[in-house]
Amino acid sequence: MSQITRRPTASSRHPAARPAVDPGRWPDVAAVPDSRARAAVAEALFTRMTARLPLRVTGPAGRMSGGGGPGSPVMTLYRPADFYRRVGASGLIGFGESFMAGDWDCDDLTALLTVFAGQAGTLVPRWLQPLRRLAVRPHPAADDSSEAGARRNIHRHYDLSNDLFALFLDETMTYSSALFGDQGPAPPGGLAADARRLAAAQRRKIDRLLDLTRVGPSTRVLEIGTGWGELAIRAAARGAQVLTVTLSEEQRTLASQRIGNAGLSHRAAVELRDYRRVTGQFDAILSVEMIEAVGERYWPAYFAALDRLLAPGGRGGLQSIVMPHDRMLATRHTHTWVLKYIFPGGLIPSVTAIEDNLARTSLRVAGRHDFGRDYAETLRIWRDRFCARAAELPGLGFDDVFRRMWLLYLCYAEAGFASGYLDVSQFLILKEGS
Repeated sequence: MSQITRRPTASSRHPAARPAVDPGRWPDVAAVPDSRARAAVAEALFTRMTARLPLRVTGPAGRMSGGGGPGSPVMTLYRPADFYRRVGASGLIGFGESFMAGDWDCDDLTALLTVFAGQAGTLVPRWLQPLRRLAVRPHPAADDSSEAGARRNIHRHYDLSNDLFALFLDETMTYSSALFGDQGPAPPGGLAADARRLAAAQRRKIDRLLDLTRVGPSTRVLEIGTGWGELAIRAAARGAQVLTVTLSEEQRTLASQRIGNAGLSHRAAVELRDYRRVTGQFDAILSVEMIEAVGERYWPAYFAALDRLLAPGGRGGLQSIVMPHDRMLATRHTHTWVLKYIFPGGLIPSVTAIEDNLARTSLRVAGRHDFGRDYAETLRIWRDRFCARAAELPGLGFDDVFRRMWLLYLCYAEAGFASGYLDVSQFLILKEGS
């Protein structure tokens, strides 16, 4: 199922006991492929894999397996047969769908996924890896990030509901990694203290980008990917003239309201426009975690647009999630659970991919700052806030399968950064000769 819709039903917090989930409203989750041979292979591979990992797996009869000991995360299989059939049929997509359907659960989902993420690339035996192409699915043609496709893809995630994102984001409504810097461990104080700390770290992240690109009075600023307007507000408050573009109608509405409430409508304009359709020249171009949605096929067009729009002597500030280049090459044609249910049409680039695409333009990387651990902390706070307010989801029209899907997404992303499999970087980009 690629189109996520709201389906209200009973909701509950992340449970310790078997969850009461009605997957019948979600066709791909409800369907359990009946292939006993593939299920048997999946069970054999999963048992072999988990035997060497620091985790435990338990089933309905209480039988325990896995290579972990006391204190290791425990994955509980409530419906083992359904779990193995889904994994056998769809690999990691089936693994995610089986969680959505309630076939399995874990009291510390992030810890469990961090174990798996730390072994990415080695979970499948080497002798089976050449057969990977036969087991994985290619990207659906409908998810291509052409101009029309990009609008559909953005709509499917960012237009779900501004109220949904407000459940777990802080007051800045910033949906990208914060920059905690040298703050040290989180101080006690619970959710409220975390929210204040996160908001300060989000503003620190934005201000660093604005400082890098020397945004100040009368600077002509282009932001590609508006979010909910915090960067545009802070740039306009410095006296800059800001154009910020988005493909999300929900984001445009709220960002425009927030800019107006800040008294900065004369300095910042929000437009519903594709980056390929922007014209003009700008002293500073900023784009925060938008390139991940562009798609590999359109990276050359994205960087060509930056080159075309950046004025001589201008500076670009790009923030991007990045992954190791070899893993990007190995997975770039694979349709994953995240692409199917969360971010259709995208691909996380590597630093090498960014540099190679810039090499085709007159742009170059003049500086880079990596802060992946800060993203893990950002996601931890988002996850805690989402779980604390999950009871509000039915009122927004989201059912319990959606809750489990979103929880898996947040924990999956947190695990990627906690394990070091993913990183996030800020790039300073200059034109040659600047």
